[in-house]
Amino acid sequence: MFQISLTKPQRNATLKGVVDMFEQFGFETVTPMTAAFIFALIIGGLFGALSQHLKFCFRSALVGNQSSKPVLRGIWFTALGAALLGTQLLVATGYLSFEDHRLFAQDLPILAIIVGGLFFGIGMVFTRGCISRLTVLAGTGNLRALTVIILFAVIAHATLKGILAPVRIWLGSVTVPLDETASLADLPGGATFWTGALALAAFALALKSGLKWRSGILALILGLLVPVAWIGTGFILQDEFDPIVMQSLSFTSPAADLLFWSIASSSIPVGFGAGFILGVMAGAALAALSKGEFLWQAFETAQQTRYYFLGAFLMGVGGVLAGGCTVGAGLAGIPTLSIAAILALAAIAAGGLFAQYVLHPKVHSNVSAIGVH
Repeated sequence: MFQISLTKPQRNATLKGVVDMFEQFGFETVTPMTAAFIFALIIGGLFGALSQHLKFCFRSALVGNQSSKPVLRGIWFTALGAALLGTQLLVATGYLSFEDHRLFAQDLPILAIIVGGLFFGIGMVFTRGCISRLTVLAGTGNLRALTVIILFAVIAHATLKGILAPVRIWLGSVTVPLDETASLADLPGGATFWTGALALAAFALALKSGLKWRSGILALILGLLVPVAWIGTGFILQDEFDPIVMQSLSFTSPAADLLFWSIASSSIPVGFGAGFILGVMAGAALAALSKGEFLWQAFETAQQTRYYFLGAFLMGVGGVLAGGCTVGAGLAGIPTLSIAAILALAAIAAGGLFAQYVLHPKVHSNVSAIGVH
């Protein structure tokens, strides 16, 4: 399926052509970090606009309304299938390598991933949306979502580098050695088999959902933003003298990056993460305004506010412990064939199902439905 390969001279020649192209457009005066920020604004804008139009949300696809859940599930799995095929095609042709990526650590922090995934899944039910959906909603005038994003970013940063970091380190110390099997590609069948199997399963689930072909095409485009981001940060924008981190669509670390840059922009450069979050909000805002969907919304009761704050806290801690959110570990992580990413999304799904079917009746008995509008 993916047997194409490039020799090192061919790959270097391709890279030189890309560099020459950028120089012709005057991009040699832009630093890689600045170029990554601009690139992320574009990617984020497209993701925000498409997500707003499609109501793209893992929580809704998992535990949403019975009437809309099948279609939303079809959208999510269509995007995942496209991301899988696109990402692995780039790996097979030699343009991407995840050998040294954090998702492929040989010691799997199993306790941190499971606890973090469960926390994140429970939190997204409390806030009635995963952090990617809330970022989109913030661009449409939803002040509840904006408040959650700010608190989420603070808690995520505290878990990464602040007062909650010792908890992260302690949970992360419980590991399982994977040795040479950190990826599905290392298992029998190799990358070709597992890519095909996962993509086939994703598209089969999408076809069963009754998804309309127009929404399916838009979902495919949304999914292809994942490999576009990987190739942009991992190949096109790379500079051996000023390297940037190879990354794709994600919300946990970027939210923390945007927060830190917002309060210390004079001492740190802006990068991909901040640009992506800002781009998502801008793209969602433009899409909402064009369709008459922009609407200012605020918290309705003190009880509702408490639940959203608790959900933001759980997602902030959980997103860091799990190594990503439903987009970072799911939509962008699974296409790398990382076992850690698959475990993280499974734990998030388990947490969401637990919260929906056990906690949801108690949590939302006095809270009006908000949905994903």
